[in-house]
Amino acid sequence: MKFKYIYLAISVLGICYTWYYNIQWFQTVENPTFTNFLNDAQANFAGKSLGADLSVVVITFFVFMISESLRLKIKFWWLLIPLTFLIAIAFTFPLFLYMRENRLEKIQNEAANTIV
Repeated sequence: MKFKYIYLAISVLGICYTWYYNIQWFQTVENPTFTNFLNDAQANFAGKSLGADLSVVVITFFVFMISESLRLKIKFWWLLIPLTFLIAIAFTFPLFLYMRENRLEKIQNEAANTIV
């Protein structure tokens, strides 16, 4: 439970770190469109490798997030799916871990209150 605030801090870092470079890209290209962003990201094998790696990470995250959210009855988990594509997985994955820790803490507190 003590890690939940670390997850929240990493989530903030994830949005700041990734969007710093996104903003740099938008400010330095002539035609800053989403299509051009994707083309630039796929411009060489290094970018394609990172894209493939992130694709597998996103799929794995979604499988884990959906199963854990349904099991633990986490509210609003589905919002993280579009946010992953709109912001970054570096933001949504640690945010989900924060949400999961909050839910586990609540379940643990409810169990302790029913025992007493």
